[in-house]
Parts: sequence; structure tokens; C-alpha cells
Amino acid sequence: MITTLLLRSNRTRLLLYAALLCSGFTMRADAQANDSIFIRRLADEILLRSTAYENLRVLTKQIGPRLAGSAGMVKAEQWGVAAMQRAGADSTFKQQCMVPHWVRGGQDQARALVNGKSITLDVVALGNSIGTGPAELMAPVLEVRSFEELQQRQQEVKGKIVFYNYPFNATLVRTFQAYGDANKFRGQGPSQAARYGALGVVVRSMSHSTDNHPHTGSTRYDSLYTKIPAVAIGLQDADRLSGWIAQRSAPGSVQVGLRTLGHFLPDTIGHNVIGELKGTLYPNEIITVGGHLDSWDNCEGAHDDGAGCVQTIEILRAFTAMGYKPQRTIRFVLFANEENGLRGGTQYAEEAKRKGEKHVFALESDAGGFTPRALGFTVSDAQFQKLMQWQPLIAPYGCSEFSRGGGGADIGPLNRLFNTPVAGLQPDSQRYFDYHHARSDVFEAVNKRELELGAVNMAALLYLIDRYGL
Repeated sequence: MITTLLLRSNRTRLLLYAALLCSGFTMRADAQANDSIFIRRLADEILLRSTAYENLRVLTKQIGPRLAGSAGMVKAEQWGVAAMQRAGADSTFKQQCMVPHWVRGGQDQARALVNGKSITLDVVALGNSIGTGPAELMAPVLEVRSFEELQQRQQEVKGKIVFYNYPFNATLVRTFQAYGDANKFRGQGPSQAARYGALGVVVRSMSHSTDNHPHTGSTRYDSLYTKIPAVAIGLQDADRLSGWIAQRSAPGSVQVGLRTLGHFLPDTIGHNVIGELKGTLYPNEIITVGGHLDSWDNCEGAHDDGAGCVQTIEILRAFTAMGYKPQRTIRFVLFANEENGLRGGTQYAEEAKRKGEKHVFALESDAGGFTPRALGFTVSDAQFQKLMQWQPLIAPYGCSEFSRGGGGADIGPLNRLFNTPVAGLQPDSQRYFDYHHARSDVFEAVNKRELELGAVNMAALLYLIDRYGL
């Protein structure tokens, strides 16, 4: 009798456990189906009624370049506040920060003197670089392809203009790796050359394009050495200059003349522009999404990072258009001064720390408005495993790869100060460095459909994190 009762009891427990398991699977399946339906509606809202492309047109064509400290920066901030309000933010505000104010000061010029013949070179001064002043700096040019070669030839450097001719590594399919490999010559090159007595620097542009547009970007002077003028040169002219040097047997027989006027004015006031949707259940848990509002002064900044800004605003618009009430507070941020100082992202994180805010996730778009391919995450192992469960929900819209390692410069301070999980949208990168920091980064270079699909993938991820947390 006891044995029979035990068997019946065990069978009852097994049946109950099986029923509970089935119930759990059903609930998860139902939840996933509901999430899939919501994300489809969200995608339809963006793909059918997006304002991102028109916002980008206004930002690039009516405002244009918007380097920190410039009049364009002020106009862009005003535009950003109005755009956030139109998109339906619960509140919109500006967060003040002091930003550097570097100005180009005029038209950058360069020429090569080959066998007494003057040949114009297409160049642009590196951001934050010191100018030559009104007089031309003319000196023999010394070509090197590495810092190691510079050191080996240090006795030849004094009184020369150093030409760093280091091309992008074409074998690296992920082009941001090629950029990371090459941009040390832009960032450290002037001071490394000045260490040995160079008078100026010419850097091969950080690009693998086939055109001749020079690409600017920040340089960083080492206070131990003299600040010297520095320019980037277009790729075609870099190859021409290298060829002339190779044809001359005597060292220094090719000369280069530079005339640039870059200089700093005193720091001035800039702002992060922030729109907010207040959380209904966990208002003190903050999710951040954004891009940087500033651009270099030689371009419209359409891909870098007008695309990230208008995608951010579009996610806000789509959520409010659908009547979505987030459980957690979502902040939509247009960061100040990413290009030559990172003051906006730093201020955002430091102010959050002072206020004791709880930042649970941050997402950035700063890799152009191209077709979305992946999302990169800097998160714990457990968090990444949770994220991987959502990959099938997002993959149909482009981001079929979830990878470890990702984020963005502006949200990096949140990760460093709070250990906040961060992620970055990773579009197809093959064309990005054709435009990056060059005069070709204009509205016409952005595809409307690709831009909107980026916003879809970002919005889907934010919805899932808001709904389920990390």
C-alpha cells in the first residue's frame, strides 16, 4: 500500500513538474511572440514614417559643420532641442560643459618643390594643430613608414618635414582595425617627429579610399616637445609625393612648403542636448542612447556623426508615436565635443556620478549611417548570454551578429565610472573611412534606407533591455 502511494505521489509530482515546465515554455514562447510583434510594429513605424533623413538634411545643409566652440555648434544645439521636443520627449534640457575652441584660421595650403617646379598638394591641417603662421614653412621632406624607422633615421630628421606614409592595412576586413592601426601617426606623429628636431609633419590620410580628399582628425601634442605644424594629405598626392622622393637620389632633394593658421581660442561653453522619456516602473534606472553632435569644420559631418544623432531622435519619435511608455527612464543624448576633447561624454558621466544616478545600459551610434550588421557589447558573461537570447528577434532587421567588445567614445566614461554595460551599433564599415573627417562626408553620401534600418536595430535592442533589464 505504501509503495503504491509513493509511486502515485512521484507520478503526480512528475506530471506537475512537466506541466509547470510546459507552462514556462509557453509563457516564454508567448512573450517572445509578443516581442516579435512589437518589434515588427516598431520597424514599420520607422521604415514608413521616419523623420531621420529629413532631420539629417536640415542638420547638414542648413547648419553644416559644427566643431566645438563654433557658431555651428550653437546652432546645432538649438536644433537638437527643438528636434527632441518635436519627437515627443517628456522633458528636454541642455547640460553645460566647457569645450575647447580650436579654429582653422583660413585655407590650409601645401606644395611640393621638385626640381625647381612647384606642385600643389591637397592637404588639411590636423585638428588641434598649431599653424605655421602667415609665412610658408619650406623644408626638405623625409619619408618614413613607422616610428621605428623614424628613430633609426633620427640623425636625418632635424630641420626636415617628416612625411608619415603608412597606408591602411588592406588585409583587415574590419576597417576600424585598420584605422586603429594607422591613426597613431596622426595622434602621436607630430610630437614624435619634433622630438628629433622636425619642423613640421605630413601624415597620409586615415583612409583606404581611391580619391584625393584629405582627412583631418585630432592630434595630441606631448608637452615635452615643441609643437609643430601638421597636415594630412590626400592619398593620391601621398603616392605622388612618395614617388618623387623615390626618384631623387640625394636625401632631402624634394621639399615641401606648408602654410596653416590653426590656433586655440579660450575654452567656451557647449552643451549636451538631452531628451528624456521617464520610466513608469523603474524611473531611477537610466538607459542612455546617443551620438555626438559636433563634427569637424571641413565637412557636413553626415556620417560622423549626424547619422547617430538623427537615429537617436528617430527612436524617441517612434516610441512616442506608438504610445510606448518605458519601464525605465530612457535618455536620448546628443553629446558635445567628441571629436577633439570628449568633454561632453566626460561631463555626462561625471554629473551622473555626482548625482548618484543609476545607469543600467548605454548604446551609441558613431560608425556611420550604413547598413546595420552587428551590435558590439562590453558586458559581463552573464549579461552577454542574456543578450544572445534576443539575437533571433533583432537579426531579421540586419544585426545578425552579436559580438563581445563595443560601445563608443561618448559612453565610455559611463563604463569606466559605473561599469555600466555599453554597446555600439556596428554598420557595414567598408565605405566609412572613405568619408570619415573628409570634405566628402556630406548628406548625399548617406542612404535613407540604411540610415533608417540602423535606427530600427537600435530601437529593438532598447525595447528589450527596457522590458527585461540586464
